Amino acid sequence: MLTLYSYWRSSAAYRVRIALNLKGLAYKQVPVHLVRDGGQQHAPEYLKLNPQGLVPLLVDTGNGGAEARIAQSLAILEYLDEVFPVPALLPGDPAQRAQVRALALHIACDIHPLNNLRVLQYLTAELGVADAAKEAWYRHWVETGLAALEQGLARLPGRLSLGQRPGYLEACLIPQVYNARRFNCDLKPYPRILDVVARCENLDAFRNAAPEQQPDAE
Repeated sequence: MLTLYSYWRSSAAYRVRIALNLKGLAYKQVPVHLVRDGGQQHAPEYLKLNPQGLVPLLVDTGNGGAEARIAQSLAILEYLDEVFPVPALLPGDPAQRAQVRALALHIACDIHPLNNLRVLQYLTAELGVADAAKEAWYRHWVETGLAALEQGLARLPGRLSLGQRPGYLEACLIPQVYNARRFNCDLKPYPRILDVVARCENLDAFRNAAPEQQPDAE
């Protein structure tokens, strides 16, 4: 039994939903509302499960009888690829695998952290940044990151990270582009990124993982 603690609009949780769907794995979803009640991720009951106070959290109770709790989206993707290796999320070639990981880490470590919910809330609540300036901050860091990612995609061996099949990288990229669209980032300078998105977003694994399709969507 796989249980995913998630929030419909969390891009990190969105990554994991895509990966679970790509692997065809059934899972139970438990919503954790990141805004309601002061942020349900801060509730003592949830902190007992995940002291980081973040989503996603994957709980696997079917791993040889022992319960596994894995936080951090990319650690979850790695876990899924090791425990459920078919279909693979990463290329078999070590150099290509490292390249895909590097691009995914660029999204998860360089772009996303500067623009996630708690950072935007801090800019507003603690620093008094106006909405227009906050959105300019968001667009600057997203567009700077996507420009580098656009160049990195040129080095992939195919149109997608697994040739003609999406995997680890696309599970990170599509949620980031979803967020970029929410904040009206200009995506026209990134044709390779838009091509990847077009190839993925109508696939069932991605469509069913989309925020609006989740049980807690508002």
